[in-house]
Amino acid sequence: MSINLINKIHFRNWRGDLFGGLTAAIVALPLALAFGVASGAGAIAGLYGAIIVGFFAALFGGTPAQVSGPTGPMTVVVTTVIATLVARHPDTGLAMAFTVVMLGGLLQILFGVMRLGQYITLLPYTVISGFMSGIGVIIILLQLPPLLGHTGTGGVVTTLQELPTYLSNPNWVAVGLGLLTLLIVFIVPTKLNRILPSPLLALVVVTIISVVVFKDANVARIGEIPRGLPTFRMPTFSIRELADMLRYGLMLGVLGAIDSLLTSLVADSISRTQHDSDKELIGQGIGNMLAGLFGGLPGAGATMRTVVNVQAGGKTPLSGIIHAFVLLLVVFWAGP
Repeated sequence: MSINLINKIHFRNWRGDLFGGLTAAIVALPLALAFGVASGAGAIAGLYGAIIVGFFAALFGGTPAQVSGPTGPMTVVVTTVIATLVARHPDTGLAMAFTVVMLGGLLQILFGVMRLGQYITLLPYTVISGFMSGIGVIIILLQLPPLLGHTGTGGVVTTLQELPTYLSNPNWVAVGLGLLTLLIVFIVPTKLNRILPSPLLALVVVTIISVVVFKDANVARIGEIPRGLPTFRMPTFSIRELADMLRYGLMLGVLGAIDSLLTSLVADSISRTQHDSDKELIGQGIGNMLAGLFGGLPGAGATMRTVVNVQAGGKTPLSGIIHAFVLLLVVFWAGP
């Protein structure tokens, strides 16, 4: 590790970064598992992506408080890539899909080297506001079924269509636990929140209540967390599929760049810092290249995890690195 990287990981805000990284990891864990399952690569692929992209994007990126990992838009694209290539090549399709992830990362590095990240400054604030508002509405809608004790459908339109059914048949234990969690998040005093972040406190307290008081109730839980070492995957190409692989790689690279840099602007606005767009693209590209090499999902700057990190006190790249190490502990040791 170079002197510059060592200097970058400073410890002046270690306490805030520790809480921020821990809270972001707790938020990232179910998302990473869910995105892995949704992609068709398996839950463990989501965890590997969160660990690898989260670590290297924080280490080499240009947005101090940003937390990276698999995101909804990236997962939608990689799901299509995996489904298409596996259908055409049952034996090598998955390896080819991870090669596409590597290509996307390589293109992001190229974007950064060509200094294309600066053009994100041309985006109007109204576009960013619309982007953030849209994400917020989607998250709320998709979380309504689990809040009411039902399995989510994964789509906004389907959720809206099924919402009357969910509302007419709530699981009152699940509703009570969910509302109690919200209540703790919002009513924790500011002084206590500085010492122990309210989202983390709510997760721990309500989980304990659910296990002790409602252990026999019909409440959906995360369940068993997959564990194991990642397998190194050599790049796999097919001449017939090369054009499609390059097209998919370009799609992942551009989408990941836009997703990350928009989140960087959000991080700037809430942390009062200034990100380096080109450096961020290089960091994201390195993370995605390595994720593809080790069977992880591609990722980008994750808005929700970044906001949670900053609200919990995270300010430097150390928080993103801690977030990755906490998830690594889950894979190696803390799964049960």
